[in-house]
Amino acid sequence: MSTEMANTDPEGIDGVRMTHFPHHYPGISETNVPAEIYPQYTTIEYTLPNSDRQNSIPQPVYLFLLETCMIDEELRFAKLAVQQALEFLSENALVGFVSFGMQVQVHELGYGDASKVYVFQGEKEMSRERVLDQLGVVGCVTGGGRRMGGGSGSGQGFQKGVMSSGVIMQHLEELGADQWPIPHGNRSLRCTGVALSVAAGLLGACLPGTSGRIVALVGGPCTIGHGSVRSITLSLYFSNIVNLQMHTGFHRLCALMQEEKGYNKIVSQDLSDPVHSHKDLDKDATLYFRKAVQFYEELAKQMVSQGHILDLFASALDQVGVAEMKVLIERTGGLVVLSESFGHPVFRDSFKRVFKTRDESLGLSYNGILEMNCSKDIKIQGIIGPCTSLEKKGPAVASTTIGQGNTTAWKLCGLDEDTCLTVLFDISSSDKPDHSGNMNPQLFIQTIIR
Repeated sequence: MSTEMANTDPEGIDGVRMTHFPHHYPGISETNVPAEIYPQYTTIEYTLPNSDRQNSIPQPVYLFLLETCMIDEELRFAKLAVQQALEFLSENALVGFVSFGMQVQVHELGYGDASKVYVFQGEKEMSRERVLDQLGVVGCVTGGGRRMGGGSGSGQGFQKGVMSSGVIMQHLEELGADQWPIPHGNRSLRCTGVALSVAAGLLGACLPGTSGRIVALVGGPCTIGHGSVRSITLSLYFSNIVNLQMHTGFHRLCALMQEEKGYNKIVSQDLSDPVHSHKDLDKDATLYFRKAVQFYEELAKQMVSQGHILDLFASALDQVGVAEMKVLIERTGGLVVLSESFGHPVFRDSFKRVFKTRDESLGLSYNGILEMNCSKDIKIQGIIGPCTSLEKKGPAVASTTIGQGNTTAWKLCGLDEDTCLTVLFDISSSDKPDHSGNMNPQLFIQTIIR
């Protein structure tokens, strides 16, 4: 049963929120009662008028993050996919472009005659404040789009889709595979974690609270910088073992490994170092796994607070670090597509559907808030699904936590028509029966989505 409801929700007395009755309530009589009165109607859905819903549709934002540590054929497939995606974007969509390999390149789209790129070192931690300082971000909002900086000569970091298509294609044509020299037998140097930090900082500065998506195309595991997924290896430090044993012992070797290049960890690019398996994760035998997860958890908090989403499209025969990045993708409500090649139909078809509209679209929505109110007999243990707790306490919070719990409200940065959330309830055992000795057979649950 569906009925319309006014979208005003002022603060009531003592902080209790009051909602106006629907417009048809004045006509209530003995023969004309609202649907809520009928016992056979167990679920009542209230929807906002279409006019209000249309006015609240946000402007879509896409920041493409393209890795360049691939063979030429794979990079060509990936660039072609980005070019095709630009054709499906609506005219009011804002688009940005970042590429990365050993270093991160933020491509500024405000220059037609020459390409302007900001370069960030992939070995250093990039906080949001540092990214903004390097980019010179002062004021981002302009009439024609979003400016990436307010200083002299700063162009537009984000442009409307109809304007940016040709500019990004020019950048893609000039973009080649990462030229950083790689010793024989070593993996490519990918600073995926730093690239995601830079992209998140850029979106947070220019477009906070908007329907922004970071669309990452990755061809291998992160091997350098924060968020690396490679395990520790001793082979690169074998030449130091003799000297260390002669002086201060093996613990000095560990200290050297911790201090190398200013890291709190060491990343192996050696191909002889195997990728961790499920057995290694179960036994907690991957010393670097926890630090990588911790890094992506902090990045997830930042992106959730900004209301932005990470979509990961990975193409590799080996692992790319999805286990480490899982928390970031889940909490922002992003998409994951794994394939063996960017030329594979699984990737091509999935990638197109993210940007297509109408019948073939995924029905993507952004920045939703789910709130639940229950009768006193019910306690909420938590939710399992692509959401993040807003830490809103209340009497309906159960003592036992499952999934995203300890709250009655959750943030959904990204959701679609097939998004599934599982809510777990607990029937309070402390409730007493009524005077007749029977438990109350009716329980009430109110779900608010806005």
